[in-house]
Amino acid sequence: MEIDLVRLNFSPQSLQILNIAIAVIMFGVALDMHPDDFRRVLRSPRAPVIGLACQFLLLPALAFCLTLLFKPQPSIALGLILVAACPGGNFSNFLTHFGGGNVALSVTMSSISTAVSILMTPLNLSFWGQMNPATAALLKSIAMDPADIFITVLQILILPLVLGMVVHVKLPKRAQQLKKPFQIFSLIFLVIFIGLALSKNLSYFIQFIGMAAWIVAITNALALAMGYFTARGLKLTPYDARAVSIEVGIQNAGFGLILVFNFFNGLGGMALICAWWGVWHLISGLALASFWRSRPLHFEPAEDVPFGASV
Repeated sequence: MEIDLVRLNFSPQSLQILNIAIAVIMFGVALDMHPDDFRRVLRSPRAPVIGLACQFLLLPALAFCLTLLFKPQPSIALGLILVAACPGGNFSNFLTHFGGGNVALSVTMSSISTAVSILMTPLNLSFWGQMNPATAALLKSIAMDPADIFITVLQILILPLVLGMVVHVKLPKRAQQLKKPFQIFSLIFLVIFIGLALSKNLSYFIQFIGMAAWIVAITNALALAMGYFTARGLKLTPYDARAVSIEVGIQNAGFGLILVFNFFNGLGGMALICAWWGVWHLISGLALASFWRSRPLHFEPAEDVPFGASV
């Protein structure tokens, strides 16, 4: 059977659990966010604007170009564009901290990218998906409704984000107490859930993983490199560039899975790309952060120093 014809086994009950869990994870991420993260962009917009441009403009374009270059199966190609269109992953702030990057910039980009994804994720998926004739035919056959995606993003990402920030502002001590357990839950849940989803479809995974592994590895490596070298090429400091690199390369693959199962009926290639990206970017992100950790910067400014400050 071709991967484009595969529909993964995923019960409505499991989908509901995934939706709730992603919302809970986003609430936990937002416990570390503050309205000042958004105000900081207005005060020092250069670094976050460069990072977000990489994330929402260059990365989807890169994914699209790779689908034209390598010509994977349409569902694989559409899955790659979908992951590239998702906001930053909830593990990126930890990886930035571990790798000696600008955590304030990382948190700010996570906040903004999640908020902006309510428009940019469906827009990028629709625009770049229509540009490739193979994926365009797939989109037309599915008849994706951007309004439905908008509502899903609002419920699962934006509302928990707002609620978490409210707790941070109103109950800062409680937010600090809850932050670590939520981070641990996020990582454990995503690993277990992706593992269970793959185990229920183990035969498909074994049969088709070779189609996803190499193109995910290439795209993720290019995303990490693009974020870093674009930031450095535009004169951001290594401290900021590390944060931009991690934010661009670490995607919210769990949210991508939600879209696949909600709107694409568990389409095999798309689900495989999202699930494997969720595993692979943890491996690549930890490897890169460990490499940077072994090469500490000579000067790491405090978090209240404006983005783009010289080092």
